[in-house]
Amino acid sequence: MADKILVLYGSYRSDRMGIRLADYLVAGLRARGAEAELVDARAIGLPMLDRMYKEYPKGEAPAPLEALAEKIRAADAFVFVTGEYNWGPQPGLKNLTDHFLEEWFWRPAAIASYSAGRFSGVRSGTVWHGILSEMGMVVISSTLAVGPIAQTLDAEGRATGPAGQSLEKAFARFADDLAWWTEAAREQRARKAPPY
Repeated sequence: MADKILVLYGSYRSDRMGIRLADYLVAGLRARGAEAELVDARAIGLPMLDRMYKEYPKGEAPAPLEALAEKIRAADAFVFVTGEYNWGPQPGLKNLTDHFLEEWFWRPAAIASYSAGRFSGVRSGTVWHGILSEMGMVVISSTLAVGPIAQTLDAEGRATGPAGQSLEKAFARFADDLAWWTEAAREQRARKAPPY
């Protein structure tokens, strides 16, 4: 059974560099046999959070929200691709995740951060760890931190140069860790219903 993994990306900027990392992750996970799909917050275009998905009467949520809820419920795991904005998470990705709650429960999440500089978005990644845990996900210990992103991935999301070689090595462990937790969580959910 192929792991169903959503790769979530949240930049709304016109010159988005992080999409390179999102594309790299989707391609890398697919090459390992997963059913990986990109969820691009800008493409979905959810409004700023006013009402959570669960706050709509059944069948009355806007179509993009309903479609995304179904994808989240069907997923085995999630990868959150985050840039760093003033030491914090991107508002587009945070807004997308906040529309949901129970839909995320009892599945593993992984964090891949990036920036144009040498800190590679790690401060944002650290913030996301607490957010995702609070939202009912098990955050794996392996993370990816990519920076400077323009020297690591080309415009098509392919690893390039020495930084790209380092990313390739780190990705193998990251993907193995995510696959292990994905299988463990899926088998546990099949064996025993979550407590809530």
